[in-house]
Amino acid sequence: MSLVINLREKSTYLVRVLHALDCVAVVSFLWLLMKCYGLAWEDCYTYLSVVSCIMSLFIFPSFQLYRSWRGHGLQNEFILIFKAWGTVVGLLLFFSFVLKVSYYFSRFVILHWFVLTPVIIFCLHMLVRMLLRVLRSMGGDARNAVIIGAGELGMRVAEHIENTPWAGIRIAGFFDDRKENTDPSLQGRTILGKIHELPDYLRKNLIDYVYIALPMRAEEKIFSILTHCRTLGAEVYLVPDLYLFSLFNAQLQSLGDLLLLNFNPYNTWKRSFDIVFSLAALLLTLPIGLLIALVVKLEDGGPVFYGHPRITSTGKVFKCLKFRTMHIHADRKLTEILRNDPDARAEWERTFKLKNDPRITRVGRFLRSTSLDELPQFINVLKGEMSVVGARPIVYEELDNYYKENAGLYCSTKPGMTGPWQVGKRSETADYSERVQLDRWYVLNSSFWLDLKIIFKTLRTMISGRGAY
Repeated sequence: MSLVINLREKSTYLVRVLHALDCVAVVSFLWLLMKCYGLAWEDCYTYLSVVSCIMSLFIFPSFQLYRSWRGHGLQNEFILIFKAWGTVVGLLLFFSFVLKVSYYFSRFVILHWFVLTPVIIFCLHMLVRMLLRVLRSMGGDARNAVIIGAGELGMRVAEHIENTPWAGIRIAGFFDDRKENTDPSLQGRTILGKIHELPDYLRKNLIDYVYIALPMRAEEKIFSILTHCRTLGAEVYLVPDLYLFSLFNAQLQSLGDLLLLNFNPYNTWKRSFDIVFSLAALLLTLPIGLLIALVVKLEDGGPVFYGHPRITSTGKVFKCLKFRTMHIHADRKLTEILRNDPDARAEWERTFKLKNDPRITRVGRFLRSTSLDELPQFINVLKGEMSVVGARPIVYEELDNYYKENAGLYCSTKPGMTGPWQVGKRSETADYSERVQLDRWYVLNSSFWLDLKIIFKTLRTMISGRGAY
């Protein structure tokens, strides 16, 4: 407890130290660049260091670089650092132009200094963040918070904070007009009082954050909290009642000053990863792809590729490419098989697959067991119709018959060449509802690291050939 109090009392000094370190980093990095390139430190660089240090001293705080970044994304802090340093650079260029002193400096060194300094400052801030995260995860430098509203939204806020220990936020309890401490939905959490009792509680206790987690229809209570509690020492945050829409894979965006919920979110990182990965994969597997195409063509003289209609984002239809693994006129043969074989018809209606499919060629059976038949789908990825990792590519009949209330969620993203279904049981998954739940789980939990994990598991599954037919 003494550690927490000590850090609270000295938080202003810690901010000043970080600010000073940033100014020192600006000058030190210039000096280091001069040393690295073997240039002599002349008076002009001394003047430049002094001016840039003074500018950083006054400009950096104006961009709120030293506010609390608890729970905020790294990209937001980097953008502010970039803007603050860009302002310094802009002023330095202006003065050098007016005073006509630019020819005194090494352009190569100055260019590197301009470009890399925000990266150096960002790394310094990240080091401080890491140290604070370690301290906060051990219970130090904690901040106290209360949540207004113990409903589903309030519980979600509490769970999020509790699952983010590095933010160093401790929930003192809830204020709610309906629930009591005996309510089982609280799961052991504490009701501190009714909402109208919040101002008195803030006057008597050290609370740093107030999170309003009330439905938007409770506007009178929200306005009352904002009116009476913003002068009592705590930062007040309103949690929009939008968590419900996270079930539909929605993202909050803006159109100018207008806030929007996007139900067809576009992940820049995912698209960039798809392009780089698919280009690399196509180049690396080009010899294998050419060999497969030759073998498929020689077996029966039919087409090399087969494009099957599948669904991508927003419900659009595209041709999902594969190396052809079935005999020519396989669709006609399927109709005949399902008409004459009741067991095969039942299996098809249950899984949309036949384990011992007589339509598959000898080469096709090998390609399917190794998943090499799916290599052409990297072309679909480059065209933006698929992702490397995603939900299973399905047809409209599957969407209508099995996905039902999950259909909209499925169409909020692109299907993948691989996904949790492939690294799990793959074709051995007998219960179709299990496939739907796997796709739903992936769409709601998609992340860069999850995609990498699935890709590595896919490679292992391809080598074993488990569950593919």
